[in-house]
Amino acid sequence: MKKNIEEVGKFVIKTEASALLKLAYDLPKDFLGAIKAILNTKGRVVVSGVGKSGHVGRKIAATLASTGTPANFVHSTEASHGDLGMITPDDFCLLISNSGETSELNDILAHTRRFGIVTAVISSTFNSTMMQAADFKLLLTSAPEACTIGMAPTTSTILTMALGDAIAVSLMEQRDFKPEDFKVLHPGGNLGLQMVTVSQLMRNKSEMAIVKDDLPISDVVSCMTETGFGVAVLVDEKGKLTGVITDGDLRRNINDIHVLSPRDISTLSPISVKPSDLVSVALEKMEKSKVYAIIVVEEHQPVGLLRMHDILRSGIK
Repeated sequence: MKKNIEEVGKFVIKTEASALLKLAYDLPKDFLGAIKAILNTKGRVVVSGVGKSGHVGRKIAATLASTGTPANFVHSTEASHGDLGMITPDDFCLLISNSGETSELNDILAHTRRFGIVTAVISSTFNSTMMQAADFKLLLTSAPEACTIGMAPTTSTILTMALGDAIAVSLMEQRDFKPEDFKVLHPGGNLGLQMVTVSQLMRNKSEMAIVKDDLPISDVVSCMTETGFGVAVLVDEKGKLTGVITDGDLRRNINDIHVLSPRDISTLSPISVKPSDLVSVALEKMEKSKVYAIIVVEEHQPVGLLRMHDILRSGIK
């Protein structure tokens, strides 16, 4: 009789989650040594594996490369037909084999031993041929596969991927990898949009209505009309930001507008951002304060204006 589908799903996730937690408390003894060796590597991290290990290896190589550690994946068969030349003595080789006996990786392993290329192996079998030949033995925690026949790579692939992420993130931390570094490597897609800075979307100072806070209100209205943004930025005699007037402020005070000064109806000490801030930071401030535009300042002086319309038009949400 077939098991309940939802129960099978829960069993798989629980099995894999339990194995991951076990790995977290039982990191491979060579983990730290492998991290230090990669940090000292002059070349790249070269990853290889076969089958499901190969798929996971491609992901690990991609994660490393996108987070500050140059890496690439080498197919084992292609390596045996010339691509071994892609693995140099300056590289660090990371081989993945759950059994530790993957024959297709023999040529790569022999190449690393012949030319003294530092090598780590991720495997579930400590006494395997590959593990015993490795400089760093990254042993996966002992755990059953989550599939109902106990044979399909499930738990083992999750553990391998998690260990790969642990390696990548540990290297990020040691390299002091920052959001701006991430942006350089992720210029496209949603990740790229998340890394857009205020300076890339803001309206420049020349497009803004910037007026001295001691001028008549009629001058403020005139300047706002010319720019068409519905925002006037008030500054003092030194050019420092003192307040903001919106067309909403004008409408709310229309009956007394002739006897009020710009400072009387402005928002004093308005929220602001710097040109180098991420647009996501500006968006959070705007949503929290319920405003449709925010002043961009540098050394207390207005240098730009960022509108909600410009943010949404860029595709950032």
